[in-house]
Amino acid sequence: MSNHLKSHYDQMIVLDVSPESAKWQHLSFRIVKITNQQVYLHQTKNTELALVPLEGAGVVEMNAGDFPLSRASVFQEKPSVLYIPPGREFGVVSEGSFEFAIGAAPAEGKYPLRLFTPDEIRSELRGGGAARRQVHHTLAHPLPAERLILYEVYVPGGAWSGYPPHCHDGYGGSAHLDETYYFRTDPANGLALHRNYRRDNDFEEIFAVRDRDLVLVTQGFHSTSAAPGSNLYFLNYLAGELIDDDRKTPPYDDPDYAWLKADYTRNLMQLPLMD
Repeated sequence: MSNHLKSHYDQMIVLDVSPESAKWQHLSFRIVKITNQQVYLHQTKNTELALVPLEGAGVVEMNAGDFPLSRASVFQEKPSVLYIPPGREFGVVSEGSFEFAIGAAPAEGKYPLRLFTPDEIRSELRGGGAARRQVHHTLAHPLPAERLILYEVYVPGGAWSGYPPHCHDGYGGSAHLDETYYFRTDPANGLALHRNYRRDNDFEEIFAVRDRDLVLVTQGFHSTSAAPGSNLYFLNYLAGELIDDDRKTPPYDDPDYAWLKADYTRNLMQLPLMD
């Protein structure tokens, strides 16, 4: 299976990743699009699950009650996020058209069913210079979950995200986390580049990603750049060895580039360079 996946936007299951298909241990991920009163049914089984609306409106129906969810678009507003513990069944009914993401990871059932509202999602600006971006802590510590971690990231055209590159695959003492990157671009014909690489062997992947593409981070350091004129959104689901409060543990930065965090304009060439 390639670590760069294209959406099947003419189908209900637009993207689908399991631990078996990704050849990793913890994270499952799916993009679903339902229209015209279609119903999507799901069982959480032995996993915790987080449902993030992406576009449109629908209702999550379950024994504990109904949860209406809507979002104009990922570029216009923060979402409400529905956290569903293990052992639950639910259905999603569309109101017109509804596109949403679900991610799941093995869990014991420590935390209750909960709807996180947009005002609970912390926003921050990270980086600087050509690596400035906005990060939404969509389901990250201190918001409770067992293994799941979610971020939404906004990158202006011409800027980088995840820079300096970082890893969470055991290298440098980092904890192992599976991770998905689901991309949207503005405009829809935009372009971004995503790189996964390791310092200790010859593993390297560089993907030209388009609107609605998915990239799996199975190992290595990684970073993403948005082409000039292509504003970028991506949704990260992560899950792995970090549990409960340990989910706040930061990744490990590539020591070759970690100095950038002290001064993102250091070593910046000034133009014109020569007449």
